[in-house]
Amino acid sequence: MLKNIPQILSPQLLKVLCEMGHSDQIVISDGNFPAESMGKDSIVIRCDGHGVAELLDAILTVFPLDTYIDKPVNLMEVMPGDDVETPIWDTYKEIIQKHDNRGAETVGTIERFKFYDEAKKAYAIIATGEKALYANVILQKGVVVE
Repeated sequence: MLKNIPQILSPQLLKVLCEMGHSDQIVISDGNFPAESMGKDSIVIRCDGHGVAELLDAILTVFPLDTYIDKPVNLMEVMPGDDVETPIWDTYKEIIQKHDNRGAETVGTIERFKFYDEAKKAYAIIATGEKALYANVILQKGVVVE
């Protein structure tokens, strides 16, 4: 056990977060996301039973967002014709504001199939049991400045 590390961050996930370098990306995926097929060339970490928001909050405790780009956090856009509300996005923005003073300014959206293309290039994909639709997030790592 370690002090001051959120318990939801497993040893495997902490190792991956530590291994990642500046500009590497990690996906936190909802339960509908095809994590295994998208993650054939990356590390897939199963976090079934957990939601994206709780993992996002824990990860941002130890993970700096990239300051060299405008949108180091990206969400999957709702497909035209889908009648879906995304209140979880507001939750994400509140969480991000706690950890990065740029807040909602860090958040962008990516068209669904472009999101998949980005996910295939990610260093890792965290597969959650999140039930909210369009709840996928890509984070781009920054540098630790002390």
